[in-house]
Amino acid sequence: MRALVHENGSLQMKEMELQEPGGSEVVISLKAAGLNRRDLGIPNRRKGTDKALILGSDGAGIVEKVGRNVTDVKVGDEVIINPALRWVKNNEAPPVEFDILGMPDHGTFAEKIVISEDQVEPKPSFMSWEEAAAFPLAALTGYRAMFTKGQLQKGETVFIPGAGGGVATYLIAFAKNIGARVITTSRSAEKREKAVKLGADVVIDTADDWKERLGNETIDMVIDSNGKATFSRSLTILKKGGRFVTFGATTDDIVEFDLRSFFYGQYKLIGSTMGCREELIAALEHAEQYQLHPVVDRVFSLDQSLDAFSYLDGGKQFGKVIIRIS
Repeated sequence: MRALVHENGSLQMKEMELQEPGGSEVVISLKAAGLNRRDLGIPNRRKGTDKALILGSDGAGIVEKVGRNVTDVKVGDEVIINPALRWVKNNEAPPVEFDILGMPDHGTFAEKIVISEDQVEPKPSFMSWEEAAAFPLAALTGYRAMFTKGQLQKGETVFIPGAGGGVATYLIAFAKNIGARVITTSRSAEKREKAVKLGADVVIDTADDWKERLGNETIDMVIDSNGKATFSRSLTILKKGGRFVTFGATTDDIVEFDLRSFFYGQYKLIGSTMGCREELIAALEHAEQYQLHPVVDRVFSLDQSLDAFSYLDGGKQFGKVIIRIS
């Protein structure tokens, strides 16, 4: 099968051998795969590793073959892949055996994948293949951050810096679906316009003075994935006693903030990452209830995978970048 792999320090298309499914595994013929910023960082994390690895965490396709012990999935089923490996129950933190699909396990940027039947869920019938492939990692990450950890409620206001990211588009949609107020930011006028169309109540320029622009707003919760670039600025506009949920650090892992102001403000700092199978099922139920269509920015073919990487690295997308496989 053809696949996009990282091998000997570079990304390349390669013919890879497809393994036979084990007793509880299934073979999925992939229709589409979703690109994530995680994929951009993996080559640097694998420096000095010669073995070929198929990248990709998100995917959707049709079950082609099942192992002898498979009971809940059958040939012909249309499914999405759960990229949160070996994390089933909604615990406070993931178990030690948790990994994300696409490293160290082979991922979804390939014509087929072999994976445990426990890692697949039925594809929402109202979603296209591209939309379905855009859902799992970003929607799961956003759902856990907003609802499991952040406990956002109807009528509250949530601040989401950076409107164009894949997770951010789900956060905006999730919040609006339950009746919360959404404030977000972007440096791009085009992205600000798209955020308004998606449902955001207030959209401001990232370069603006946030405290001045939002002085009349009461912000109950911040959900931030940027790290250093926005952490301190986001904290200054959060109400006293508010919740600050962080699930990423796309700019820098290390941040500095005034500890005295933090404890006097009685703020709550909450970490979140990915999510479990129970939360993915809940996110799919939410999508079904509200007929939530994932925001797909651009679709590339498998042969254009390297172009897709470059496009995502440029940061111009609003929503998810997808690789159409077949």
